[in-house]
Amino acid sequence: MHIAAVGWSYVVLMMAITEDSVIAGIMTFFLYGVLPVTIILYITGSGGRRRRQALERQKAMQERQQNQAKPEED
Repeated sequence: MHIAAVGWSYVVLMMAITEDSVIAGIMTFFLYGVLPVTIILYITGSGGRRRRQALERQKAMQERQQNQAKPEED
């Protein structure tokens, strides 16, 4: 997925360079390039974040269960 983002960023950069003014080039780069790429990368990464959070919760639950199962030593 990252190779597609890099490719799209290159295409948008070339589009921005051909704009008539600097402001139009900057707006083209951010509105056609940066904004959509960050949204797509955020959406495609949500599954990994969800799995990572579930793993962290499971580890924390296992640690709590192990701590409760141990007799306390004084």
